[in-house]
Amino acid sequence: MDRYLELWAQSLPSLLLATVQVTIPLTLISFVLALVLGLLATAARNLSRYNPLNWLATAFVWFFRGTPLLVQLFLVFYGLPRIGITLDTWPAAIIALSLNTGAYVAETFRSAYASIPRGQFEAARTLNFTKMQTLRHVVVPQATRIALPPLGNDLIDLVKGTSLVSVISMVDLFQSGKQVAARTFEPLAMYLEVAAIYLVIFTLLSIAQRALEKRTSRYIRTANA
Repeated sequence: MDRYLELWAQSLPSLLLATVQVTIPLTLISFVLALVLGLLATAARNLSRYNPLNWLATAFVWFFRGTPLLVQLFLVFYGLPRIGITLDTWPAAIIALSLNTGAYVAETFRSAYASIPRGQFEAARTLNFTKMQTLRHVVVPQATRIALPPLGNDLIDLVKGTSLVSVISMVDLFQSGKQVAARTFEPLAMYLEVAAIYLVIFTLLSIAQRALEKRTSRYIRTANA
């Protein structure tokens, strides 16, 4: 046990450095882009079913929700060079993670929008609300409250999904732990430490998610009062 404690203490700085330099920035950048992609896809899917943008958005969600993230990483990093598009590891990882998470975010937004009773849109029309007023006073408050829990889950899944970028030689938290395990021949100790760091990130995100949900609920109740 003393050997494990010593190994954990020695390897912790390199693991935390990889977390701060790669895992967290990669997660944040990819999630912001995923939110934008999700909003655009949701808007496109609410157009006429015969609109080409609707077809494109539907195909986007279908493909990236229906194929593994690992396959998508390989397609972007190893497949695109075959057609003349070569990307460094950071852009390739961001593109793959953003597209994958964006498809799930789009489905989250679609479900939140669809859950709003149609009668509320009709009530807004009878009150002569414009589309922007309906969006601001009817759609956004309710859709936000509905979408927050699954969006938090999407973010947590993205954090865990970043571990796959090790396959394209990015030294993230998981890859850093893998390197130490190969050097020390202590895979059990190292992967336990890596798992512990992921659990800390998960716990902090879960706490932040619950706090944000409570704050949003209070804001909505105040706004509707």
